[in-house]
Amino acid sequence: MPRKSNTRAASGSGSIRQRPDGTWEARFVVGHDPGTGKAIRKSVYAKTQKEVRQKLAQAVAAVDSRAYREPCKMTLGEWLDIWADTYLTGVKPRTVKIYKDDIRLHIKPYLAAIKLDELDTHTVQQYFNTLLTNGKKVRKKGDDGKIVYETAPLSAKTVKNIQGVLHGALRQAVINRYIPLNPADGDFCKLPKVKRQEIKPLDETQITAFLDAIHGNPFEDLFIVTLFTGLRQGEVLGLCWNCVDFENNVLTINKQMQLHQEQGMKAYQLVATKNSKARTITVAPFVMEHLKRRKVEQAKQRLIAGALWQQNELVFTDQLGNHLTKPTIYRAFKKAAASIGRPDARFHDLRHSYAVAAIRSGDDIKTVQSNLGHATAAFTLDVYGHVTDQMKQNSADRMETFIRSVSGS
Repeated sequence: MPRKSNTRAASGSGSIRQRPDGTWEARFVVGHDPGTGKAIRKSVYAKTQKEVRQKLAQAVAAVDSRAYREPCKMTLGEWLDIWADTYLTGVKPRTVKIYKDDIRLHIKPYLAAIKLDELDTHTVQQYFNTLLTNGKKVRKKGDDGKIVYETAPLSAKTVKNIQGVLHGALRQAVINRYIPLNPADGDFCKLPKVKRQEIKPLDETQITAFLDAIHGNPFEDLFIVTLFTGLRQGEVLGLCWNCVDFENNVLTINKQMQLHQEQGMKAYQLVATKNSKARTITVAPFVMEHLKRRKVEQAKQRLIAGALWQQNELVFTDQLGNHLTKPTIYRAFKKAAASIGRPDARFHDLRHSYAVAAIRSGDDIKTVQSNLGHATAAFTLDVYGHVTDQMKQNSADRMETFIRSVSGS
């Protein structure tokens, strides 16, 4: 028969009582309400008085050392929703959509129901392994003509991106003291190394052919600016006249044109650059001549359009002053690339072509990094290291020629 319920002081901070069902409860103070100053009390439970005393001692010690964490009742799915709606302020809308899509399509279907404080590294590792083997549904037509769905692996890069989203959400959970450690931390989970996609820049012969192919093209100036400055597609589409310094041959890159698709709406907006940092590029006079030509052409278009002209500061627009869209530029570029025997070329390869040409012409890596807007020179070397390797070999060949000339061998 259970003892009569009573409350008495326990050794240290807290109190213990036996409940009507015979189990034991220990209450302790974890802090004070910042508004009222009243003590905030929590409880631990056990079947015996000895066990509850031990739990109480551990809890009080954790409170004293500021290591106490209240057991979290949320599921991972619930926390992911809270994190995505609350902690992504300052993140570009397009990035927020990508994160939410990853949560909806790739994380929740596998892990949503797990309690946040019960998620461990082993479970997370098994989840990543599943994504790498059959994490994607592929829509196919069966032998009988009916649509069937099969599973297929996600790429290592895609899984790495998903890991980044999950890790970010769990990192905030650690900061909020919901969990003690991040089970998706890269030091704990093992993912395959992402193989960098081989870059295929245009070589000198192809660049010459490309310039011939785009001569007279409505987007000739845009292609030339991209090819000889290395701007990203969004950056060249978002380039504004107040960022063009004709006197000093300098471009200021501080924004990009980005497509947003939130809530089914499609709209292009000017947003900060990829790393949210502005940069300046001193460009060749050849490029500035094409920008001057573009300014004159745009002035003519404005006069012809009259009241229909959409007033903005964009350098590259259609005949009514509207911003250009990525599909429009993509189609024009692919047509020109195919005409020179490079149907595989991507618009982004113009950026790679600039970087390779700059390095081969003798620009130091730090300058190339700055012009491209990379975060570090190490990243630039990682992407274009093969170019410097070729340059080292060429240097060795030149030295060999010199040695033979002076040694008489």
